[in-house]
Amino acid sequence: MSEAMLALLGFATIIIVIALLLRNVTVPALAFVSVSTVTGAILVATGTFTIEEMGEFVTAGVAGVHGTAALFIFSVLFFGIMTDVGMFDKIINALMKKVGSNVVGVAMMTCIIAMIGHLDGGGASTFLITIPAMLPVYKRLNMRPTTLMLICVSAMGVMNLLPWGGPTMRAATVLGIEPNALWKQIIPMQVVGIFIALGTAFIWGNIEKKRGAGTSSAEKIEYGGIEDEAVTDDEKNELARPKLFVFNVIVTLVVIVNLVLAKVPSYYIFMVGCAVALFVNYPGAKMQGKIIKSHAGPALTMASTILCAGVFLGVMQQTEIMTHMANVLANVVPQSMGRFLPLIVGLVSVPLTLMFDTDSFFFGMLPVLIGIGNEFGVNPAHIAIAMVVCRNCATFISPVVPATFLGTGLAGVEIKDHIKNSFFWIWGVSIICLISGIILGVIKF
Repeated sequence: MSEAMLALLGFATIIIVIALLLRNVTVPALAFVSVSTVTGAILVATGTFTIEEMGEFVTAGVAGVHGTAALFIFSVLFFGIMTDVGMFDKIINALMKKVGSNVVGVAMMTCIIAMIGHLDGGGASTFLITIPAMLPVYKRLNMRPTTLMLICVSAMGVMNLLPWGGPTMRAATVLGIEPNALWKQIIPMQVVGIFIALGTAFIWGNIEKKRGAGTSSAEKIEYGGIEDEAVTDDEKNELARPKLFVFNVIVTLVVIVNLVLAKVPSYYIFMVGCAVALFVNYPGAKMQGKIIKSHAGPALTMASTILCAGVFLGVMQQTEIMTHMANVLANVVPQSMGRFLPLIVGLVSVPLTLMFDTDSFFFGMLPVLIGIGNEFGVNPAHIAIAMVVCRNCATFISPVVPATFLGTGLAGVEIKDHIKNSFFWIWGVSIICLISGIILGVIKF
């Protein structure tokens, strides 16, 4: 098969995968493995490669992502345990006591709670932690729920850059490096993003205050979403370990510090953290098994997606299809603009986020863009960083991200109102983060 035909087959493969993902025809894992298998069968049928060679490509692809899959499983389990023991609840309650009815303070606290809640990298869990806790306060002070959503997604976009966050892990998978190694390069931009998120909360808190929130003069807002009444959860009380709060905080801090400093695989750190947390908080095999099973669903879903994406990447990369695709696309990129590819990618990431989900964005687009960048001598990591940081800002305003609908549903906000209120602000935030990365030398041309 000629290089042009291989490139055409590659484009068809990626388009089909993206179409399956966007139309919700199947789950990502099945889309990756099924389409890759068909592509592999075509390559074998045309005599381009043998079945044995295709098997080796698949093995190489999966071997390149198994560490990332393990990281996701044990990071989800670790932070799930910390949620079960009530560590996050206690921190949130302590913070709220200091805020009271201060509108700006409530906005700032929303940002801080969302950041803490998003330590596990899960959008759904963060919305479930933040919105039920804060919406009653917003109702009492007559603050708009669209502001609550904007502050939440600003904070979550920044925290989603952590090495166990989905986009960072996906980008690292494509680059073939440890998520921790990619995150260390992103840290300066993440620090800037944290200040921007806090600034967003401060500015929008003042906007709410100026329109009369917190006073009787504010225009009455109609709320939907969750009810005010607290729901008693006997099982949650059974799992809580308030007497071990200090211990659990120390364990969490030790895990995070070791992720930065320790020269061991990230997934091993979480394995040890899970073992310690389970042994101390939940003695006995029966209870430990119950805790692990309760978090098995989301952990295995994402791990299976990553492993099946490894099959996809093995077929696409080991056969050099990606290289041929990049060569075709590189011909349409002006030579004078090629070296600015990270800047171009960063500027258009937010609009693209509304059309492409996380899997198709990173597993579908990033390898092709890296191939194009190679034609112009662009560091692949710089393209990945621009995509990860700028795309993350808009993750939870995207209608193709399921967690977005959970958040808007909990807050009683229409998806169109959420996008209308947040889109341009978030796009501006992403551009500021991109510029900061260029100034700080994280992204170079």
